[in-house]
Amino acid sequence: MNKKGWRVDMSGTHLTRRALLAGATAVALAATAGRAAAAEPAPGTVPETAPKTAPKTVPGTAAEAAPGAAATSGVEPEVPSLWREFRRTPFTHPQIPYIGRAGRRAGSTRFPRPRTVADVTAYGAVPDGTTDCAPAINRAIAAAGRAGGGTVTIPPGTYRIDDVIRLGDSHVVLRGAGSGRTTLYATKNLTELIGVYGSRYGGDKSSWSWAGGLIWLAPRARWDSLTAAIEAKDWPFEGWTGNKRDEWTTLTTVAPAERGAWTITVADASGLRPGRLVLLRLADDPAHTLLQHMAGDGPGPAAYVWDDKTKLTSYVPYEWPVRVTRVHGRRVTLERPLPLDIRPEWDPRLTTHVPELTGSAVEGLTLEAVETPQAPHLLDKGYNGVVLQCAYDCWVDDVTVRHVDNGFGLVAASACTLRRTRVAGRGSHHPYFCREGSHDNLIEDFTIEERTVPAPAGTQLHGINVEGLSSGNVWSRGDMRMGTFDSHRGLPFADVRTDITVNNNGRHGGDAVAGPLFGARFTHWNIRVTNGRAGLTRIDGLAPYSATVGVNEVREFDQTDVPDFTGDLHSRLELYGTTDAVRPRNLYEAQRELLR
Repeated sequence: MNKKGWRVDMSGTHLTRRALLAGATAVALAATAGRAAAAEPAPGTVPETAPKTAPKTVPGTAAEAAPGAAATSGVEPEVPSLWREFRRTPFTHPQIPYIGRAGRRAGSTRFPRPRTVADVTAYGAVPDGTTDCAPAINRAIAAAGRAGGGTVTIPPGTYRIDDVIRLGDSHVVLRGAGSGRTTLYATKNLTELIGVYGSRYGGDKSSWSWAGGLIWLAPRARWDSLTAAIEAKDWPFEGWTGNKRDEWTTLTTVAPAERGAWTITVADASGLRPGRLVLLRLADDPAHTLLQHMAGDGPGPAAYVWDDKTKLTSYVPYEWPVRVTRVHGRRVTLERPLPLDIRPEWDPRLTTHVPELTGSAVEGLTLEAVETPQAPHLLDKGYNGVVLQCAYDCWVDDVTVRHVDNGFGLVAASACTLRRTRVAGRGSHHPYFCREGSHDNLIEDFTIEERTVPAPAGTQLHGINVEGLSSGNVWSRGDMRMGTFDSHRGLPFADVRTDITVNNNGRHGGDAVAGPLFGARFTHWNIRVTNGRAGLTRIDGLAPYSATVGVNEVREFDQTDVPDFTGDLHSRLELYGTTDAVRPRNLYEAQRELLR
């Protein structure tokens, strides 16, 4: 699809709007039957994923009210005009991003169940709450890695761990008996276990305030660079292409293309094949037109001073991991549509990267840290929960973390799913963080519980964080009993928060040198703010080319922000004061159904 209409090349075949609409009903019925019978693709394979159907319903019909039913009896569902517009141009809408394929395997609702290859008790783990079981658990995980993958089971009980649990091999699933039955009790923090790990930005800030987990999923290459960097008292860059961003090789250059395209033209396709993960790498130019484009282009971003935003500019080149689904001559079809234009001045390339961790997961357990007071802001010791780093198509399901400094982290992670996760206990700095160029992740059915003890002086509570050019991420169906919608600056763009209840009592963060709070196409959809505080929930006055739809009436107090960009932001506010009766109720689920 392009800006001129419905004629689009998504899989090597040109389809017209008329042809698509004519077959929509038949395709929908076939898709329903196919989904019921579909099996999980084998590891390392990627099916053809470009959508073949047009929107299934005509704007304004009764069917458009689905999915979801009105939460308040007697309230008539309301369909915003933004949704009707989006349906006509889902891949190129100016305010709402296409996020219908966020998450593992383009949002697959099924997680695989690989065969069991190890039980931690067979490697010496004892569920007595006193024996250090970390060596046994890590031995079991390593054995599964040597076997080429599989499930490592942790039977019911409480297992003490005095070290980091490391998942460094693909297709390894660490599975407890359920978050209410299997507990890992962590007695030490990352400062004790690994070191001080100082900040790349200087000062006495602890990098464990935004990195690392006591359960840490990362490819072995990242573990090696982490160890070497700490020994050298250096900051190990956390992304896909290394400390100096030189861990990559150009596979091919890419011809110009528009945002929303599924198929691109490359100079040389010989190194590409279906299923291969590549990085689309876009550099910036001296005028910072790439950053301007991420902010929606136009006079406001053009007038913004970018040169002194040193933390922000350290995040470019922009690196977007994506799987190839089809190669036809020099035409390459991708798993997701382009999140940005491709322009010659940004030296667009498909490149290699550190080998990804893929197909790995943590399921069915609680990670509980020894209860200590929450540390002053940016001095976290590293009682951190579960972190996915340089991971693609990985997942976390039915996992609770308790008494942690930071809960669940996505660090240069993409296309991962966090489902049925919960942050509980004495309160956290970041219950969830999403940073260093993390893209297309799905966090759904998540809960941040109210803290069990008062917050110590000098601490900070953020909430659901996003920063560092992270794009295409979705937070869906959340219950936030404390926290906020945290942008830590760094120009995150094209992210969505939808169908969330929040007691908005946290504060966002971010250094001035990290640049704007928001880029373009940031969307908040059906948000229920229980304490009436605006605080980055209503963003029509802050985020350029963005949308706020279905937020109850809120007002500014405590932390009040001003727009980063001058002039008309071209942002939209619809159905203000209305929640739950908004149709569709959940933007992510509706987008998935739209082109399924």
